[in-house]
Amino acid sequence: MALTLTTTSPDVSILHTPHSGPAQWWRNAVIYQVYPRSFADANGDGIGDIAGITQRLDHLRELGVDALWLSPFYKSPQADAGYDVADYRQIDPLFGTLDDFDAMAAKARELNLKVIVDLVPNHTSDDHEWFKEALSAGPGSPERDRYMFRDGKGKNGELPPNNWQSIFGGPAWTRVDQRWNASEDGIADQQWYLHMFDTRQPDLNWDNAEVREDFESILRFWLDRGVDGFRIDVAHGMVKAAGLPDWNGLTSMVEGTTAEGATQIKTDGTPNEDGGNGGGNSGPMFDQDGVHEIYRSWHKVMETYDGDRALVAEAWVEPLSRLAMYVREDEMQQAFNFSYLTTKWDAAALRTVINASIRENDNVGAPTTWVLSNHDVVRHASRMGLATGELNPNGIGKNDPQPDAALGLRRARAATLQMLALPGSAYLYQGEELGLPDHTTLDDQYRQDPAWERKGHTEAGRDGCRVPIPWEADSPAYGFSTTGQSWLPQPDTYKACAADVQKATANSTFSMYQRALKLRREHNLGLGSLGWVTEFEHTGEVLAFENNNIIVLTNIGGDAIELPQGTRVVLSSAPMHSALTVERDVCVWIVRD
Repeated sequence: MALTLTTTSPDVSILHTPHSGPAQWWRNAVIYQVYPRSFADANGDGIGDIAGITQRLDHLRELGVDALWLSPFYKSPQADAGYDVADYRQIDPLFGTLDDFDAMAAKARELNLKVIVDLVPNHTSDDHEWFKEALSAGPGSPERDRYMFRDGKGKNGELPPNNWQSIFGGPAWTRVDQRWNASEDGIADQQWYLHMFDTRQPDLNWDNAEVREDFESILRFWLDRGVDGFRIDVAHGMVKAAGLPDWNGLTSMVEGTTAEGATQIKTDGTPNEDGGNGGGNSGPMFDQDGVHEIYRSWHKVMETYDGDRALVAEAWVEPLSRLAMYVREDEMQQAFNFSYLTTKWDAAALRTVINASIRENDNVGAPTTWVLSNHDVVRHASRMGLATGELNPNGIGKNDPQPDAALGLRRARAATLQMLALPGSAYLYQGEELGLPDHTTLDDQYRQDPAWERKGHTEAGRDGCRVPIPWEADSPAYGFSTTGQSWLPQPDTYKACAADVQKATANSTFSMYQRALKLRREHNLGLGSLGWVTEFEHTGEVLAFENNNIIVLTNIGGDAIELPQGTRVVLSSAPMHSALTVERDVCVWIVRD
């Protein structure tokens, strides 16, 4: 039995009015994440590079995005795929040179694409000169004060300074003489250093003035090279609670935080009225008020440059009122909405998180920044095909329950169409426009995510979403490299997802993304309004809102919906069996004739 929309002028409950005032580019931009090692390989060594990005930038212009964000390309031993930075002012030879970066940025400007680069201020690599100096200088030295070194507990300092656990698994502390002899005479160095991630990623001490000064210099180094903004890794983690108190909770990258004393981190994807659904990181090591002083100082640096430069917070923070603090007028410009990403495919749950997101961001005059996939989570084309109860796993391995690929892609296309019609900015993760799934059957021998080892092979980790992009179905490595080399093997299913196949296929995922971005721009949806179409509030299976005269209707789990005469579907996430029937797991954009 079909539900019929009975009017061409449905009542609308206004939640958000159109943006007025200066329309800085970041308020409504669609930004494309490039993961450099997996985007395009120009030199054939099997690892993506900056020259490869330059060669493929036309793809982004053809797609219709406004900007690109590059994950780290800095000099690094690659213990955590570049998020362990040894030199913030140099390009790692794996990816090229500063000249290569300048050429890529120049090409992006020719194509009218903004460029955002990653910045990793919570920690450095243990190969960073500062950390080497700290080890040599010893306890109590100014060099050690740049990091979080502490004396151990116990009779001989044999116990860590507190009980914190690393997000990648295991203790968050390593004793110096467990890895190095810091003195030639063999005297044990009993100090410990903090690493909230891998042991090769020591946390910086943001109470140290030299650390703060150096990062402001790093900002200026890249701003002087013309970058348009920075995405700040672990933006909520740089300041720790005074005294580093013990804490019995557990924290994970995606699933969030348990209460103290709990044994498992879990969210069912159903947010409460403040937008929280268990996906935020909390505890004395995260979301401390002191981080905001840092961002206010960075905001002042950015203001000395023209062109509306942007700071983007990667902050796994809940409730959303806390997240909105990062985008107050004198701090950052955007913050990823991970509460939206972790919400299940359910109309009531999505309505709740959208309401909270827009309400809290409107309170501080900031745009909401929507996202469904990135390099740290299972791609939404796979995630949304998982059985109930497996909402946001940290990777999917070959022995884990496998997603329903067809269902996952159908829902992912609908979810994307819904997201791109919401007011604010949106981020796309490379390859999602091709309908890429995770590589969920990757053989364990190829896994490189440090979380795989540190968690004792109990979680597959993030390698499955980082597999290199397929560009050409009949080329070596599907066109990722000319030699057929690929740092992670690509699954056979990527052949049908290759960019050349997608672009030549009617109703492909690429075609849907391209048309959505064109219509989004034509109807100014990013700066538009949002009003719930109240006719559908009686059913929990449908989500419907209006933005600048486009009605966006998603049939999430109910019977087919019959649209009235006088309406026209201008875009659908799936082929429609009739011009006015919206089937389950389909999103449509509708206009009134």
